[in-house]
Amino acid sequence: MNPPTQLPRVLGYVTATAIVVGTVIGSGVFKKASAVATNVPEFSLAIFAWVLVGLLTLIGALCLAEVVVIVGRAGGNYAILRDAYGPWAGFLWGWVEFLIIRSGSIAALATIFTESLHDILRHLHPAGPDIELFGVFGRAAVTGGVIAVLGLVNARGTRLGAGLQLVVTTVKALSLIGIALLPFLVYLMVTSPRATPQAANLEPVWPADWAAVSWVKFGGALVGVFWAYHGWMNIAPIAEEVKDPQRNLPRAVISGVLLLIALYVSVNLAYYLIIPSAEIATLKDRTVAGEFCHRLLGDVGLVVASAAIMLSVFGSLNGNLLVGPRLLYAMGRDKLAPARLSDLHPTYQTPAAAQFVLTAWSVLLVAAVAVVAPTSKSAFDVITDFAMFGAISFETLAVASLFVFRRRFPVDRVQLPYRCPLYPVLPVVYVIGLTAVLLNMFFSQTYEALTGVGFVIVGAAVYLIFLWDRKIAWPDRGISPEDRADYGEPRG
Repeated sequence: MNPPTQLPRVLGYVTATAIVVGTVIGSGVFKKASAVATNVPEFSLAIFAWVLVGLLTLIGALCLAEVVVIVGRAGGNYAILRDAYGPWAGFLWGWVEFLIIRSGSIAALATIFTESLHDILRHLHPAGPDIELFGVFGRAAVTGGVIAVLGLVNARGTRLGAGLQLVVTTVKALSLIGIALLPFLVYLMVTSPRATPQAANLEPVWPADWAAVSWVKFGGALVGVFWAYHGWMNIAPIAEEVKDPQRNLPRAVISGVLLLIALYVSVNLAYYLIIPSAEIATLKDRTVAGEFCHRLLGDVGLVVASAAIMLSVFGSLNGNLLVGPRLLYAMGRDKLAPARLSDLHPTYQTPAAAQFVLTAWSVLLVAAVAVVAPTSKSAFDVITDFAMFGAISFETLAVASLFVFRRRFPVDRVQLPYRCPLYPVLPVVYVIGLTAVLLNMFFSQTYEALTGVGFVIVGAAVYLIFLWDRKIAWPDRGISPEDRADYGEPRG
């Protein structure tokens, strides 16, 4: 039997939506409220940060859905940037995403999973919650083991990994709904609750002096919120495996983002009703969700919160390990990475070689973090800020590619099943907004921004030295030859 050469279309609308939501909801909604409150103590600005990033994400989703329908190939942003700007842009995205964005996100999420598991075991241990059970290298071993197991699950079959994603996403979405409702349920069911929703906890609602507001700090808060929304583009890497893609891809990405906005705003409102903003800002060594549940439910609340976080990051981990290898698969198919990475497993029809490489590199990052001395900033925040600079940069370019594709596929000449509404207003708003966030990072997270630029420069050097004259195959997008002719000749 000849080995398969194309990924099978096995993902429906519900599963695709679950992948969008499941890969986004990870640790950010449980941890980043503290970083937001540190930068903007006013409740109105803090909630506005969550709403603003949600709206920008929705605008990006409305724009990207048209691009994904046109490109419709494995690789996500890589395929989009390659087709819009040329192989160099696709390679630079692949370089940065593999080395730090995707693998760093996997390492950070797996670390939070292990920490939450450790918290649960400590609270259940007879010796009490202060006992250390794992140790530094023990934690690294558990963290690496979780990554390895999920990598194996997704190598065994896309349907298997996606089915697991659907189940976990459903459970963790319900857990966020539970957190949002918990203050009111406790208030109604307990005669003398430990804490009750208090409107006074929302103070200060507005800045006392708008002229004194630091918009640089507000921009820093936005970076933390972007981490919580990061992953909404994960529908693109699995576009080649979605059934009826022209109908299901736009529906999945748009409905997924709308659900995320509703969940995030509700959960953060619940946090602020129980914990004053000034106290949220001090929660550096524990999650906001943990303190929230502890105040409402006592010690059992810590176990409940840790279990919810562990389940959430488990789902996000699985989603990242499901979609991540598609990047290496696509780059291998285009000969911009070792061609072996484009091989599909003869039985499971998954990019098993790419799955192994991403899994192994993520485990190595976990081991590296275990031997790095801690800094004044948590390793989690450092990794996520590194990841966000690169992600925001290239994801903005991906949304901006809509301008390129509109010229190639004008509305009056090419019929597509989905078009971005309010063009060109929406993509212009998105690009301007995200560019402002990136520029602000050079003031609020200078080290991370400059390091991100350094990664891109090194990747450009690698491309110029080894790959600048590499020819890639022009992908078949399932569009008629007449329409495809409007695309022009492939670059590279």
